[in-house]
Amino acid sequence: MSFFIKQNDTSPALLATLKDFSGSAINVTGASIRLHMKDLGGTVKIDQAMTITNATLGLVRYDWQVGDTDTVGTYYVEFQVTYSDGSVETFPNNGNKVVSVVKELN
Repeated sequence: MSFFIKQNDTSPALLATLKDFSGSAINVTGASIRLHMKDLGGTVKIDQAMTITNATLGLVRYDWQVGDTDTVGTYYVEFQVTYSDGSVETFPNNGNKVVSVVKELN
């Protein structure tokens, strides 16, 4: 997955479907999800809660906040799930997704 957003934009939201290794959606009922976004050098840009839009289908979203996209660059993102029993699982578990913040014209 690659996601592109212009510098300083706060829309569109970042949407994701959390899936296991076989491609099946993960049920995140009762869980909390955090978005982790780091630049390629490993500096944390975002560590924020996400919204669950459909728990049984593993659908989540992150609504960008002012400042989230102020720095042009390529970032790795992952989604960390803390289940109701306290166990933690990170998606994707076979790599990272990429978000590119593209320079605005003005």
